[in-house]
Amino acid sequence: MPDVRMASPQGKWIVFTTVLGSSMALLDSTVVNVALPRIGEDLDADLAALQWTVNAYMLTLAGLILLGGSLGDRYGRRKVFVVGVVWFATASLLCGLAPSAGVLVAARALQGVGGALLTPGSLALIQASFHKDDRGRAVGLWSGFGGIGAAVGPFVGGWLVDGPGWRWVFLLNVPLAVVCVPVALRHVPESRDDQAHGRFDVLGAVLGALALGLVTYALIAANEGSLLVGLAAAAGIAAAVAFVVVERRRPDPMMPPDIFASRQFTAVNLVTLCVYAALGGFFFLSVVQLQVVAGYSALGAGTALLPTTLLMLLFSSRSGELAERIGPRIPLTVGPLLCAAGMLLMLRVGQDASYAADVLPAVLVLGVGLVTLVAPLTATVLASVEVTRAGLASGINNAAARAAGLIAIAALPLLTGMGAESYRSADAFEGPFRRSMLWCAAVLVVGSALAFTTVRRPPPDCDHPECRTHCCVTAPPLEGERRAPRELG
Repeated sequence: MPDVRMASPQGKWIVFTTVLGSSMALLDSTVVNVALPRIGEDLDADLAALQWTVNAYMLTLAGLILLGGSLGDRYGRRKVFVVGVVWFATASLLCGLAPSAGVLVAARALQGVGGALLTPGSLALIQASFHKDDRGRAVGLWSGFGGIGAAVGPFVGGWLVDGPGWRWVFLLNVPLAVVCVPVALRHVPESRDDQAHGRFDVLGAVLGALALGLVTYALIAANEGSLLVGLAAAAGIAAAVAFVVVERRRPDPMMPPDIFASRQFTAVNLVTLCVYAALGGFFFLSVVQLQVVAGYSALGAGTALLPTTLLMLLFSSRSGELAERIGPRIPLTVGPLLCAAGMLLMLRVGQDASYAADVLPAVLVLGVGLVTLVAPLTATVLASVEVTRAGLASGINNAAARAAGLIAIAALPLLTGMGAESYRSADAFEGPFRRSMLWCAAVLVVGSALAFTTVRRPPPDCDHPECRTHCCVTAPPLEGERRAPRELG
């Protein structure tokens, strides 16, 4: 039984280590977008290369994150976490030294593999190490410090891009890992699931990642109109079908089809796809719009969106409590509509846009929408399945959110007529950006309609998640397990 107490020196070291490790992945998710225009300029990359700079990371992360959690349960959570940190830092070093866009994209894909190993492990280590009376407080600290990291990320990223250069966005992970690994090995106890058995679903993970990768390639390269693009699209669809067949037939599938027998779970994941597709497109394009069209510096563009993070950090726990009282249907219906309104307000952001009059109102409305929907979304996912499958349910929802984001980033330039060199010109980028915001708002309206028609209040006796503070707006947090309210810190 886990018995580490929060007040002990070991307890403080465990929180420090897990926060530091998870912050590496979180910082990358908040600062890389800010660096994209400079990366393109320095490496002479077209828009497709910038899309892959973001999507290569999300592709391997989404495809392997469930497998990463299973590896930790089987072989040791600390061991897999440490391997993930070292892998992530090594890939970050390769990103920072990349001489070309192709090398950078390959290194970003390797980064995603490391992220898939360390991301589920950071919270799982807390769940497995602390005494049940201190676990809620430890998770709260982990989430709260993660929120601070998310808030600091745009400042750090923008300062690095404007100062030492975009390469330091990646190189910064190396010293963090140098500190994290020795502390983890010395102070974090090893833990594993003694009941873990069966084979790993490597084939399922490969087919899932292959399907996403091929479809993403087809969308990004669709303007070329070549035979290769058509073949890639067909192969991606075939891989997706093969993934479903494999998951139905394997005795220990990565994504058990029977979990979707819960109509609530299926409905909330459909809402997740809509919400995080829109958010993925928004955060990819908006920082480019602010720099290329509105004339902001990298630091200015990064910090312009900071109110969304601060609002979530300050108020998401209250939103989660409200959803417990009134049910998730209203928050999951109203939240996407507010986010859609925020994106429509971004249509006012053009050349020489005023932050106070044009950008801030859009960001505040978007932030209120995120506060309204993100915590209830995660809680409803966990409440829609048996308590023993909460970790699996959260992992599937996390992967779905990331997959939706990468598909949106691949598809939006195609849908809006954004050319390969559009990001270099304010006149060329502004029109497609506005059309992209309309697409994102429309997808959010669809998500709202899905929530209104399909989501219902969970049973009154179901458990609720420990992690109630949400700060990362690019994907929901990965919950390890649920506890009844009386066990919350």
